Amino acid sequence: MEDDKRVKKRSILLLISLLFCTFLQLLVEIPQIHQTQVSQFSKPNVTGIWSSIIKVERISSKTVSVSSNMPRPQISEKLEVAYKLFGIIPLRLGEVEVMSPMKLIPGGQSIGVTLQTKGVMVVGQAPVVDEKGNSSFPAKEAGIEVGDILLKINNQDVRTDQEVSNAINSAGKQKGNANVLFKHQDQIMEKTVKPIFCVDTGRYRMGLFVRDEAAGVGTLSFLDPTSKLYGALGHVITDADTNQKIEVYNGKVIASTIYAIEKGKRGHPGEKIGSFIPNSLFSGTIEKNTITGIFGKMSGQVENPYFKEAIPVGWESEIKVGPAKIYTVIQGEKIEEFTVNIDRVMHNRTDSKNMIVRVTDPRLLEVTGGIIQGMSGSPIVQDGKLIGAVTHVFVNDSQRGYGVFIQNMLNDSQLDRKKAA
Repeated sequence: MEDDKRVKKRSILLLISLLFCTFLQLLVEIPQIHQTQVSQFSKPNVTGIWSSIIKVERISSKTVSVSSNMPRPQISEKLEVAYKLFGIIPLRLGEVEVMSPMKLIPGGQSIGVTLQTKGVMVVGQAPVVDEKGNSSFPAKEAGIEVGDILLKINNQDVRTDQEVSNAINSAGKQKGNANVLFKHQDQIMEKTVKPIFCVDTGRYRMGLFVRDEAAGVGTLSFLDPTSKLYGALGHVITDADTNQKIEVYNGKVIASTIYAIEKGKRGHPGEKIGSFIPNSLFSGTIEKNTITGIFGKMSGQVENPYFKEAIPVGWESEIKVGPAKIYTVIQGEKIEEFTVNIDRVMHNRTDSKNMIVRVTDPRLLEVTGGIIQGMSGSPIVQDGKLIGAVTHVFVNDSQRGYGVFIQNMLNDSQLDRKKAA
């Protein structure tokens, strides 16, 4: 009899413990931020047996601009809500962001990207040998490092490697010293460099290798049919030698054609090999280079045969694990559709690695091995909505890579945010 009581008591305690653990898990899972569209507004869901116990109440609201650069600004309303036990005891505060519907044309076109940096980037150092055979590093000794951006030499702006070379040679001839204004890790600094006459070149030098431009092949992600704003690549453009973000002074995108594929394999990412098309049907400016891609205004004829009209944007809260499609070029200029799977969605990341994308299309796997360089920016469509773009490949598994939320790209594309504010 006593044993039966103990068993019952233990069972009751176990049931209470399970309910308590389930309740704690529910508190963890209650969303702090929930997104929905104006056309389908709903409060955050509390599911299961808790739906009749935990009530969601609206507290306040505020209106914010989601994309102020558009001709018709897209507006979202943020509602503060409270989760209450039995509608009385406060559990947690949350936020519902009601998004205005937005439509974009998915890209997929192969593009050639050229850009000129703001200033001239230091990509290497080399010794200068003087008339006596002595080697020295004038710029390095003055404190100028690889990755720094040269802005002015003796109060003259420098935008090309030739302008740097000429300014240093002139300073060496006239004054013997050069005052160099440069950017070092987001700080503007000025150093005095004493150029050395190089017997090999017959010019004064300060011992630096510099670069003033970059070029490559990528993929267009989206185009706004009204404003002609475009987004591409899905990730930031960095210098090949320093791996630092390139500050854009001037740049453009034009159509490119793919004439070869280097297939990806374990430990070695593949690559699209292409060339720029001189008589491109479209061209665009590069006004921003951000962590989620490049952005600017497009002119000319931009067409995707799979989408004659713009399609809805899929906000972060709408993205789910499961099948999707990407659009990219693997031969010539023809955009093709391929199947992928969204293996994981990472909601708390604000960079360009928000989803894990796995290629499932047999033909794409056969031709490319999966995701390859040059595919960055390929739009991802799920359930008829543009949800993001391909950004990176896993070095040890070319079938998988990362994707960026289209929402994050739109946030970074706000070219006129300060002006509008």
